[in-house]
Amino acid sequence: MSVRTQSPEPPDSSEPSSGAPHRAGFACFVGRPNAGKSTLTNALVGQKVAITANQPQTTRHTVRGIVHRTDAQLILVDTPGLHKPRTLLGERLNDIVRTTWAEVDVIGFCLPANEKLGPGDRFIAKELASIKKTPKIAIVTKTDLADSKTLAEQLIAIDQLGKELGFEWAEIVPVSAVADQQVDLLADLLVPLVPEGPALYPEGDLTDEPEQVMVAELIREAALEGVRDELPHSIAVVVEEMLPREDRPADRPLLDIHAFVYIERPSQKGIIIGPKGKRLKEVGIKSRKQIEALLGTPVFLDLHVKVAKDWQRDPRQLRKLGF
Repeated sequence: MSVRTQSPEPPDSSEPSSGAPHRAGFACFVGRPNAGKSTLTNALVGQKVAITANQPQTTRHTVRGIVHRTDAQLILVDTPGLHKPRTLLGERLNDIVRTTWAEVDVIGFCLPANEKLGPGDRFIAKELASIKKTPKIAIVTKTDLADSKTLAEQLIAIDQLGKELGFEWAEIVPVSAVADQQVDLLADLLVPLVPEGPALYPEGDLTDEPEQVMVAELIREAALEGVRDELPHSIAVVVEEMLPREDRPADRPLLDIHAFVYIERPSQKGIIIGPKGKRLKEVGIKSRKQIEALLGTPVFLDLHVKVAKDWQRDPRQLRKLGF
């Protein structure tokens, strides 16, 4: 078993040797819901490109985060967590994951250090075993939440899991995105596994997600906070329009954003809006700050709550909401 706990020597990614070829390719993070995939994507990119929340099944789109290095460009594909689907939405999310796996250069399987391997992990590992040619790295996430004994046991269990299913991990690497431990090492290990070639995206691009989608995701992240028990999966956000306010001086621009927060039942409306609209106002304030940081411009955010009855099970409504 090869477990990486220190940076390989050399090269230093900031000063590649003159003869080293530039590499560029796609790496995909998979894992069951809430395994730390989005947090890891954001840590590697160095800026928020994927929404995170304490509840599982937060990611609903494949978010590409772009890591620029002098020796390489890594395009990180953050997929929804693979899970046993209970709704049409769940089935579509799983389809997204499998399609993504077929198209990337390397797969990183995220397994939390502080949780024993469960049926969900084995289900995903079995699926990964059927993908013969793509190298697979086991990424042991959330190491800041596990003591050294628990971490050692997890590393052994993960190595054993690969052997049981008849494949070898290209690497096993423990990381903590929150504590910024071994995140750079992970990038160093991913780079040799992507093909040689020029950069695929311009310097400075951090994601290829449309701004409207990212704005909707930031609103949904703020709306999910504090309603884990009541509405874990029932919230969808659609940005209807984003328009610069007319008649504003060039040095004082304002972007008008009109968005709808959709829930599945009328009874959920009160939970989102809160007493006298207090909760919806908090969602607006929190997400507006994040949107302004993302877009680099002042924003007027207009939020409304709508009921889309049982949208997770309705093909027509799923299409309307972007799934």
